[in-house]
Amino acid sequence: MLIARVLGFLLLGLGAIGIFLPVWPTTIFWIGAALCFARSSPAMRDWIYGRPGFGPPIRSFIEQGTLSRKSKSGAIFGMALASGISTAVLWGRWAWLAVALALIACGMAYVATRPSDPA
Repeated sequence: MLIARVLGFLLLGLGAIGIFLPVWPTTIFWIGAALCFARSSPAMRDWIYGRPGFGPPIRSFIEQGTLSRKSKSGAIFGMALASGISTAVLWGRWAWLAVALALIACGMAYVATRPSDPA
């Protein structure tokens, strides 16, 4: 339980960086934090769920496995942008580029196949 709590606070802090740094993700870290807090600190999990803007989508993803259409399109756009940046940075390093693009494609496929929120 202590390890889960410490990891939860670490992930919460990493996610908080994303609020101020546009290229740093917030939601994925807060999803991880909520999962860590689910058993170690339900009060902290509920605090994350209560955050305006982030809380309801995180709760929906954890409890029902759904993403809003806006979240899906934003995530896929971000991954497409990462593909372009990876291609530019890794051009000529074909093995690394292939690995990067394959991982990004897996992420895109995962996001695209999640059910959408009914709203």
